[in-house]
Amino acid sequence: MGQQTLAEKKYNKWIVVLSVTIPVVVAILFGVNLRKLGYDVTPLSFLPPIYAAINGLTAVLLVWAVAAIKRGNRILHERLIKLCIACSVAFLGMYVAYHMTADSTPYGGEGALRYIYFVILISHILLSIVIIPFVLITFVRGIAGAYERHKRLARITYPMWLYVAVTGVIVYLMISPYYVH
Repeated sequence: MGQQTLAEKKYNKWIVVLSVTIPVVVAILFGVNLRKLGYDVTPLSFLPPIYAAINGLTAVLLVWAVAAIKRGNRILHERLIKLCIACSVAFLGMYVAYHMTADSTPYGGEGALRYIYFVILISHILLSIVIIPFVLITFVRGIAGAYERHKRLARITYPMWLYVAVTGVIVYLMISPYYVH
């Protein structure tokens, strides 16, 4: 399996903290609606197409990052992955801000499309939680120079992260006709 480097050990605590804290905080904040609490805030209804586009950009950047490393361009690969992480953080901030200021939009589709939507949505949500430690561990292995172990884990992380990014766009496209403007 390979021994952890000192740099990896240094980040282990942060990986655990972030992997637990992010989903818990998002779940708590998702249930907080500032308007229902009496705050006079304007719903940030312009955010969903922006954070959906950020998910799409993340997917493109991930594919580009893999292509870069396959061509041996480690520097470009690292920069693109850092951009992917930044996009994911930006998405998360906008997603939470939107849900704290707007009412949830129920999906209005019917029949088979309704089931497809919920299968995609639930798998997207679950994998978006699971992917956090995978991304962080894979990233730390890369920056710590544990390239073989990084590569082994990246083969699992990449398709999951790509799935989360792409299904984020699909979920938006499926629910966007039901947004109240």
